[in-house]
Amino acid sequence: MKKERTFPSAIVTEKAEAAVKRGHPWVYDTEITEFSGKKIRDGIFPEDLDVENGALVDVLSGKGRYLGTGFLSLQSKIRIRILSDNANETFGPAFFSRRVKYALDMRRTVMKDDYCCCRLIFGEADGLPGLTVDRYEDILSTEVLSYGTEKVKDSIYRALVEELEKDGVAVRGIFERNEALLREKEGLPLEKGWYKADFLPGSLEGNFPSPRVEICENGIRYTVDVENGQKTGFFLDQKYNRLAVSKLASGMKVLDCFTHTGSFAMNAARGGASHVTAVDVSQFAVDTASENARINGLSDRMDFICADVFELLPKLEQQKADYNFIILDPPAFTKSRKTTDNAKRGYKEINYRAMKMLPRGGYLATCSCSHFMPNELFRKMLLEAARDAGVTLRLIEERRAAPDHPVAMAIPETDYLKFYLLQIV
Repeated sequence: MKKERTFPSAIVTEKAEAAVKRGHPWVYDTEITEFSGKKIRDGIFPEDLDVENGALVDVLSGKGRYLGTGFLSLQSKIRIRILSDNANETFGPAFFSRRVKYALDMRRTVMKDDYCCCRLIFGEADGLPGLTVDRYEDILSTEVLSYGTEKVKDSIYRALVEELEKDGVAVRGIFERNEALLREKEGLPLEKGWYKADFLPGSLEGNFPSPRVEICENGIRYTVDVENGQKTGFFLDQKYNRLAVSKLASGMKVLDCFTHTGSFAMNAARGGASHVTAVDVSQFAVDTASENARINGLSDRMDFICADVFELLPKLEQQKADYNFIILDPPAFTKSRKTTDNAKRGYKEINYRAMKMLPRGGYLATCSCSHFMPNELFRKMLLEAARDAGVTLRLIEERRAAPDHPVAMAIPETDYLKFYLLQIV
């Protein structure tokens, strides 16, 4: 190390050292053998440890070699989230401003035509642990899942506003969606609401914009509700996958399952589908999708059903429904490795039903948004469903999330979305 260290230090196992050297930024509680001179066993830190939650700590190898510096989380199994391996870094506001600039520069390049509505910050993939920032025109919707990031978020938000000003964008508000249960594992409260800061006009006085904002994606207009919509208000990651569906849908009768705000359904309708039926278990989602169809002048070729997809698909199969394009975009069926087998059964059930319903030559768009369902397992599930349904699959296209959700090659958790376009043959 080139300078005297002022941060507490954690000595880690050889396994953790190897992972950090490969570029993975997480150190788990059980991988720490010593912290500030005190021995650590089974990830249990002594109660008299003089260190704050969210503090910056150095990560060292068993031989004392500097590996990086990151945020400490005293409650999470992910005990340290490494920010940088530069021993000369100071981690002040300038550091976070640089990280924000790098992230936005990348979106300016890869999302040139869609920069007004995209993910600006994608957590570890952008070197800002546990932070999600989505842009909907001049409103930002955020989520923080790291105690350390929570402590410095004001600097990050300020940098975002200043950086967007360079693009001529005056941010009207930042809405925080800090409702994920993962926050409790970090020792953070669950909450949502508008962020108050001197760099957000009127916010200190309680003057906030409407949480509903209109966006345009793939030529389709949507009303996004950053306060009540799922996640940060809208699922931006499927942007170009929806466009791929649109290009195949001409003349087809389409069934869109788990429609949420109707995005896949409307892309299919705009692509020339003869008729689209959109299904969701949430009446709020169905009402929103119906309104979006009306706004876009697509209501005459669409209908909407509030139903449980698992119950509806067997009924439609029994009725010999004649759809020739089915879209399956379910929520994550698993959020841990422990439930992966149950999730696989759920994915297999809906894909099996869809394959049984589709005629020879029909098309299936199917996906999973859980990183706990790896691509190999998802692909294996599809082949098992096809075998049980007595069909063969032809792969048209295999896709990932849009490029504003970049995959950090050394961090498998960032490669979460699987999207397959298939033909039944």
